Amino acid sequence: MPDTLASQVAAGEVVERPASVVKELVENALDAGAKSVEVEIQRGGVGLIRVSDDGSGMTEEEAVLAFERHATSKLKSVEDLAAVSQLGFRGEALPSIASVAKVLLQTAEPGAVSGVEVRMDGGKFGGARAAGVPRGTRIEVTDLFYNVPARRKFLKAETTESAHVEHQVRLHALAYPQVRFTFRKDGRTVYDLPATKDLRVRICGLLGQELGRELITISEFENRGIKVWGQVLPGGHARRGRRHQCVFLNGRPIEDTAISRALRDAYRGMLQDGLHPTVFLVMEMDPHGVDVNVHPAKREVRFHRPHEVRDAVFHAVDRCLNPKVESPVAPPPPKPVSRFDPSQGTTFRGPFQAPVERQEELPSKPVAATPSESGARPGSPATEQKEEIPAPPVTRAKLPEWSSIGVLRGKYQLFEGEEGLVVMDPVAARNRIWYERLMAGHEEESVASQGLLVPELIELDARDLDVALNHSQHFSDAGIQVEAFGGNTLRIGSLPAMLEIRDVRAFVTRMIDELVETVGTRRGKTLAFELFAAELAERISQDLGWRVPDAKALLGELFDCELPYCTAGGRPTLIQLSMNELGRRFG
Repeated sequence: MPDTLASQVAAGEVVERPASVVKELVENALDAGAKSVEVEIQRGGVGLIRVSDDGSGMTEEEAVLAFERHATSKLKSVEDLAAVSQLGFRGEALPSIASVAKVLLQTAEPGAVSGVEVRMDGGKFGGARAAGVPRGTRIEVTDLFYNVPARRKFLKAETTESAHVEHQVRLHALAYPQVRFTFRKDGRTVYDLPATKDLRVRICGLLGQELGRELITISEFENRGIKVWGQVLPGGHARRGRRHQCVFLNGRPIEDTAISRALRDAYRGMLQDGLHPTVFLVMEMDPHGVDVNVHPAKREVRFHRPHEVRDAVFHAVDRCLNPKVESPVAPPPPKPVSRFDPSQGTTFRGPFQAPVERQEELPSKPVAATPSESGARPGSPATEQKEEIPAPPVTRAKLPEWSSIGVLRGKYQLFEGEEGLVVMDPVAARNRIWYERLMAGHEEESVASQGLLVPELIELDARDLDVALNHSQHFSDAGIQVEAFGGNTLRIGSLPAMLEIRDVRAFVTRMIDELVETVGTRRGKTLAFELFAAELAERISQDLGWRVPDAKALLGELFDCELPYCTAGGRPTLIQLSMNELGRRFG
């Protein structure tokens, strides 16, 4: 095939989006020994990507050769491939980028009288000439994918692409704190991070001093030639997914399931199911012990002895989280505790009603609340409450003919059915009942919100901020007002009126994590309120509890639900042991 077409095929693996271009160019700058790297983008990187460094630079011959396929100065023999110590080594990045964009390269070696300027246009050589440029290299990439419209069509919005670029620059800035990093977007400086020898200082520069104060240092730990150190955040900052696990191996940002498992094991007993800790982990090892050439974008690696890597990571993190424990012992999981404060003297506040006084006797079905003037959140101005809307009528499914036979340890209700024993978790049952009532009520009217006297400011990753702003209406439907507050700060102006949310950051980031997993799907359109309803249902069910005389009525309400057999979070409400199963177990 023609050389240009071959380069465009290679670009399909190397250049997925503007962030991919930034990654390759920044890696080349770091490999060139740069002490300062500047990245500037316009229109999400589609209009312009400019990466400048003060590294070693190139001669005119090297600059022209750099745009040839498989041209690299970092590998001399097959043996070098088994011990790669540089970030970029394949020699595919520049020709692949040049095949789908317009590229201008300016470079000069230290002490050179003049530098050189090389132009490429869609993979075609546009000439080289002498130019007066400072030491180092500057590469400008414009009109990305201009000659491949099918690829350009699949790019996301400019704000989304900008967020991915910013995240990529952050990764390299964390991996190389000793290098100054400057990032500019559409003419505005997003951050200018001075060089430092302290990773903690670099993290604070990116995430803010508030989070920085909670960092826990991982002292350097070595196991069989594998060195591990870094910083971690407490379990309360755990997130859905592994996007906030920054792991660097020999200066390269990587993703690896064995390392993620080791981190979860080290945090055992400190995390809720489905959450992953936020860490900034630095590792060094002999390049011969890892293969970095198993993924086109070099994000994944393959360790020759993964169990040794896992052990090193686990013990390093476990020692910093449990400094007084000689041997790693998994603490028991914390007992679930209601997050509702009984000292407030009120029950939950429904989405369309003001607080109501706590009832001594709980009826089998909730009664409408009486409006009150005490609906203001502590420290916040009172807001007008919406009128109460009656629950929509439901059609009760036929109840199973079960008879109550007792209670197990005051926690589980036991029923006898035709097929055997049925165990009901009344707390889980209330969870499902209230979740469906909240969802049904939401279809009638939006959730009442409570303005905050002092708005909450949350520093987020650029990608998380983009998701939150793109779904601001969904948050509004759940009674949460979100808006940009400069940089990567999100301003929370109001919260659902019926909830006393003590950790606003955890509540909002949990919703963002769920939205990230469903962006572009139908479920993502209503997910913000679904999460809110699930959270509220959990709080109501834990706080109200249950009483034995209510069991039969509670069972009836449960079978009014569309999905009576599990909570919104997927926990079972009913478990059945058939006579056949019991007979089998008794031999």
